[in-house]
Amino acid sequence: MIRALILLLAALLGAGAARAAPAGQFVELPRVASKNLPEPAHVTIWLPPGYAKGKARYPVIYMHDGQNLFFPKLSGYNKVWAADKAMLKLIAGGETKGAIIVGVWHQQARAAQYFPQAIYATLPAGLRAEADRFAGRPVYSDGYLRFLVEELKPLIDRRYRTLKDAANTMVAGSSMGGLISLAAIARYPQVFGAAACVSTHWPLVAPDRAGVETPGLGEAWDRFLTEKLGPPDGRRIWFDHGDQTLDQYYGLWQSRADARLIALGWRPGEDFETKVYPGTAHEENAWADRLPEIFAWLLKAPA
Repeated sequence: MIRALILLLAALLGAGAARAAPAGQFVELPRVASKNLPEPAHVTIWLPPGYAKGKARYPVIYMHDGQNLFFPKLSGYNKVWAADKAMLKLIAGGETKGAIIVGVWHQQARAAQYFPQAIYATLPAGLRAEADRFAGRPVYSDGYLRFLVEELKPLIDRRYRTLKDAANTMVAGSSMGGLISLAAIARYPQVFGAAACVSTHWPLVAPDRAGVETPGLGEAWDRFLTEKLGPPDGRRIWFDHGDQTLDQYYGLWQSRADARLIALGWRPGEDFETKVYPGTAHEENAWADRLPEIFAWLLKAPA
C-alpha cells in the first residue's frame, strides 16, 4: 500500500512538472561599455522558452527602465511590468511565438537620459531652463539613442538569433521612457519599426510647472511631430494613458498629438493606436496589466 501511494505521488508530481510551462531564460550584462554614455550600461535580456534548443529567429523589443521590468527586488518601487509573464501569456494563448526582450536599465540621471534632445533644442528659453532644472544635469538622450542603435543592437544581433529588420525591431517605455521611445522611432526609422509610448510624459517637466497653456510647449511638440517624426512610412506607434496621479495630465496632450498625427497621414487603429484606461494610475502595476495587449499590438503584422 505504501509503495503504491509513493508511486502515485511520484506520478502526480511528474505530471505536474510535465504540465508546467517553461519560463524562458534571463541573461545579465551588468557592464556594457559605451562611448556614448557617461557610465557602462546594465542590460537584462529575456529569451523565450525553447530558444536554447531551437533555431528560430525572433523579433526584439528594446525596453527602457530595465530594472523595473522583471524582478520586484531590483525595482525602485518593489513592483514591475512583469514583461516576461506578459510575453508568456501571449505565447500560451497562441498569439505569438515570442520575442526577445532587451531591458536597458536607466542610469543615475534618468531624466537627462530620456529627455529628447530634438525637442529640448527647440524649447523657448524659459522652458529650457525649467527642463534643465528637471533633468538635473545636461541632457544626453542623443547619446543614449546612439548607444541603442550603434552599440547595443549590433551586440544583440551578433549574440542572439534575431530578426534584424525594422519591422521586427521595437522600442517601448513609460513616462519619460515613452518620450525617448517616440524620439527613437522618429530619429531611427530604419532601425525601429514600432514603438510603445506608455503613459507618455508629454509635459516634459513637472506637470504643475508646465500645463497645456504654457507658451511654446504645444508648438514645440507640433514642430517635433511634423519635422522629426513625419508621416508613418510603415512605422507603427502605440500610445496610452490612465486618468489618475500623473496620468491625469496627459489626456489633452495626447489628443493634440493624435490630431497632429492624423494630419500627417497616420491612420488611427492602423498606423497608431491610442488607448485610455480609466481608473488607472502612473505606475508599474497598471502598465503590467495592459502589457499583454501592448505586446500583442506591437507584434502583430502591419495592416
